[in-house]
Parts: sequence; C-alpha cells; structure tokens
Amino acid sequence: MAMNEEQKKAVTFGNGPCLVLAGPGSGKTLTIVNRIKYLIEEYKVRPEEILVVTFTRFAAAEMKSRLAAMMGKKNIPVTAGTFHGIFYGILKWAYRIGQQNILSEEEKYGLIRAAASRQEMEVFDEEDFLRGIAEEIGKVKNNRLNLDEFRSAKCSADAFREIFRSYEKQRKAMRKIDFDDMLVVCCDLFTSRPDILALWQKKFRYILVDEFQDINQVQYDVIRMLAAPENNLFVVGDDDQAIYGFRGADSRLMFQFGRDYPHAGRIVLGINYRSTGNIVNNSLKVIRNNEKRFEKQLSAARERGECLHVQELKDPNEEAQYVADQIERRIEEGGKAEDIAVLFRIHTDARPLAEELIERHIPFQMREHLPNLYNHFIAKDIQAYFRLSQGGRSRSDFLAVMNRPKRYIGRDSLQGSEVSFEQIRTFYCDKDWMMDRIDQFEWDVKMLSRMAPYAAIQYVRKRIGYDDFLKDYAYTHKVERSDLNEVLLELEEAAKPFESIEDWFRHIEEYTEALKAKERRRNVQQEGVRLMTLHASKGLEFDTVFLIGANEGRIPYSKAKTDPEIEEERRLFYVGMTRAKNLLRICYVKTKNGKEISPSRFVDELLEDDRMDHSMSSRSISPKS
Repeated sequence: MAMNEEQKKAVTFGNGPCLVLAGPGSGKTLTIVNRIKYLIEEYKVRPEEILVVTFTRFAAAEMKSRLAAMMGKKNIPVTAGTFHGIFYGILKWAYRIGQQNILSEEEKYGLIRAAASRQEMEVFDEEDFLRGIAEEIGKVKNNRLNLDEFRSAKCSADAFREIFRSYEKQRKAMRKIDFDDMLVVCCDLFTSRPDILALWQKKFRYILVDEFQDINQVQYDVIRMLAAPENNLFVVGDDDQAIYGFRGADSRLMFQFGRDYPHAGRIVLGINYRSTGNIVNNSLKVIRNNEKRFEKQLSAARERGECLHVQELKDPNEEAQYVADQIERRIEEGGKAEDIAVLFRIHTDARPLAEELIERHIPFQMREHLPNLYNHFIAKDIQAYFRLSQGGRSRSDFLAVMNRPKRYIGRDSLQGSEVSFEQIRTFYCDKDWMMDRIDQFEWDVKMLSRMAPYAAIQYVRKRIGYDDFLKDYAYTHKVERSDLNEVLLELEEAAKPFESIEDWFRHIEEYTEALKAKERRRNVQQEGVRLMTLHASKGLEFDTVFLIGANEGRIPYSKAKTDPEIEEERRLFYVGMTRAKNLLRICYVKTKNGKEISPSRFVDELLEDDRMDHSMSSRSISPKS
C-alpha cells in the first residue's frame, strides 16, 4: 500500500519527541512498521536500540512479523512487547525474579475472592465482580490514587478498602508481585537507581509507543524516564478513541505530552481507509461535540456508500427481532455471519437479542463473558417462588424465599430435604400470630400457580412484598436500589412472551445451556455473528455493524455524570460507529421495562446536524410501525 503525505511525514520524522494522532482506519500499524524500517535503513539505528511498546502481545507479534516481511528477513532484533512484558524483563534482570515471584491470575482471583467473601454482600455474577475489583485494584496502583478517597463501582467504599488491604497483605505474605506491581516496582527502581536507568536508556535509544491514549500515569512516568536524555519518543494514538478510563487509562496524558515536550512534532493521520464516506462523516458529527480533544481534519478515502440508518423500535424485544431480521437478510444477500457485529454498551443489553438468535438458530459468538440474567439472586428468588407454586417443596426453595419479605420463619422449622406448610404450622402451633403469616404464605404461592409469568412476577413484587424486601436489602447492603429494580424490570420484560410458568422454565433452561456452550467455546475460533460490548470492539472492523440500545441511560451510561465521563461515553459511541466498513445501523427503543425512554443524545446530535445542513441523504430515519 502506497503511503499518503502525512504517513510519509511520520515515517521520516527525525530525532526527538513526536506525537502522531491516528484516526480510525488511518493505517497506523503500517506507519509504525515503516518508521522502524526507516530508522534501521536510513538512520542506521541498530535494531537492538529500538523499543516498540504495544498494549497487547498480539499487536507486538503482528508488528514484528510485518517488519520482517517488509525487510525480507526472518527475524529482526527489535524489542517489541507490552508494558508489562518489557517491565518484567527489566525487573528480571535487576532482581533476578522469575515466574515463581509473579502472582498468577488464579492466585490473584483466589485472594480477591477470599477477601470479598468476608464482606456482607450479594454478588450477581462472580466472574464479572472479581474482574471489576481486580481492575480497580490496578487502577489504584497504576495511578497512585489515595485508597481512602477511591470509590469503587462494584461495592461500597469500605468494602473495597477492606478487600484491597486484605489482598495486599496476603500477596506480600506470599512474597509475590502482581502485574500492576511490575509497573510500580520498575518506576521505583529507575527513581532510586539512576545507574540502572542509564544502562536501559543507552540500550533503548529510540522508543515507539502504540495506542498512546490508553497509557496510565505509571507507564507514562517510566517511558519518559527511559526516553531521556535523547527523548527519541515517537507516540501514536487517538484521543478520540480513549475509552478505558475505567481501567485507569488517562487520556489527559496525551495533552500532557505536549506540555512536557513543547517542541515535539505533531502529525495527524487523518484519512480513513476503512469506512465509507457516510460512516466517517456521520461519526465526525458526533465526536466533534467533545470539547477536550485535539482539533484535526479527518476524511474518508472511500466513496459515500450506503446511508447511515437510524432505526426506532418499540422496545428491546422488537429491537431484537428487527436486528435478527436484518442479519438474516444480510446473510441471504451473500454476507458472511462473521463479518456482522452487534455492539452494545452493557452486557445485559445483549440478552433479548441472544435469546432471539438462539430461538432462530442463528449462530453467534461472544468475545466476552455474557452474564446470565437468570443467575441473579433476584431471578433465583422468583424461580424459587414459582417452583413452590408448581408443587415443589424443596427445603432450599423455602430457605431462599421464606423471609423475602420477612415472615420470621426460622430455619429450624424446616426438617428434611422436603418441607410442607403443615410441617411449619406444627412447629409454630403455639404462636397464633405466626399461623396467619404461614397461611398467607401458602395462599400467595397457590395464587401464583394460576398466573402467567409476567403477572406472577408483579404479584410477587407488589402483593407478596418482594419490592419492600429489596428496599431493605439495598439499604443494609449499601447497594443502589435502582440497580436491583432494573433486574426485576428486566425479568418482567423477559417473561412477557410466555403463557405459562412451565414454558418460562423451559426457556430459561434452554437459554442457560446455550450460554454455557458459548462460554466453553469463548476462546476458540467460532463461526457466527459477533456479539460484543463497545469496549471489546476497539481495534476491530466489520463489514456490517448494528449498534443497539442507543438510548439515554445506556449510551451514555446512567452512571456517567461528569463532563469527562460523558465525553468518554461519546468517544465510545464514536468507536462503535467507526468499526463499520460498509453498513452501519443504529437502533434505539421508545420504551424499556414498561417506561418511556429517550434516544441517546448522541443520536440527537446526528439529527440536529441534519436539521441544520439538510444533508438527510447521508442517513434515513425510519421508525418501525
């Protein structure tokens, strides 16, 4: 591929610091590889003096492979790797540490699980919870945050502090460091031992960093120390694609780079070779609303292509049906299922579509773990009530719900693996006030047996008093009541299509088994439509992209309150849009869980721009009747 003028300018940049702003589909990997080749061939830099830092091992391997192919050699001794891999190599040399000193992922999650188990809290999806806590521990370490001021998104501040301190205590007792410690320890090493720093500065005279917008404070500090005093620091990134703030990445460091190196070069790779003109132009209408960004001219190399299609649907179930219809049509037209992606903000947004695809036997694959709504403790409580209504009398079901809401029934009243209401009455025969409670409990269970699942869930909530239980639960466990209510509303929505409790149970079993099968094959190359969060889509591209759930409260997410958080959500939406090569459809719904909701402000930004410049030809607005 021939290079454009800006790519050539980046490749042939001389000595000193340089910031390359690389828009989506602008050929940044091609540019970085050619830059390395240029340094070796034209500047006569020894390959051993070049360090390339990436954020994944795959990206590092790809760069080395492309460089070798480009230079016609089997192997070129350029050092390419992730921050963790490179810092581990430095610590291995300095301290003679080995794998036995590194906390494995299994050990790490084991320590976090043990620490969390000592806290009083219910966890919906353990894997998701542990992963979130691990990321937050890393965020505290990598950005050297004050633990007492840090607020966890996964649990209360007090619980997180206890988990963090317990984790650190046990890790140190094992005399091991985790991946995040590698960065911190390496930073401390360079700070305390300038002689060791000087050796590594001499080894790596030219440093190139990919995905610079995803860097954190410790990584930035170390890379600046390593680049001194020559400061041949060539960094490539896109501030418009900075979406990992929740992991500790700090996109503000891209702007800090200009302050730390006021005479640094700045080059913009602004031509998008991936997407059609309409996709590029519409994505720019959204991202230009961010105030904290570098001004840059971005354009498409390709023709306008198909219009961007914005689709309004009644609710998530209709949205799922619409997307499944469009997927089937795209495949019938000759498209490959693997070239189609459905992107969403939150894992749970995928549930209606996943159920629809399973129902239609449309193959799909998931890049991430998809939490199962029916495994949430609230869903399990509802199922326990329903099993009792169908004549089930297992002790475990009684234990689950007999005091949700509070009925003051004691565990010692339940004898054996099977329990009867008569047995509980016998236990409390001398307490008239308990007889009324037990009678009401049995009556409510009988009432449920005559209802469809949707009506039965409402009965459990309002008549039996499960909503009151959740109110108390949210208060005592210091969790957001709105999060619990959302699970209930999602269950109601999911239950609507089913006429009987038996049908609903059958569906839950089939869906759960299908998810388990997908989970077992998650890390294996699979066939089918790609389902993934917007975060997971970063760096990927697809012929066809459906961006679903484009509503306020979802994208931007309801917990994004501050201007920086909203701007990151807008960048996330922009990343989703720019994954599409040829066809992009954005969907939003009018109602969710029985409540009216608004289209995303990012969709409104597209519409507002249309009303101003009358360029409706670039997109069609098409509410489904």
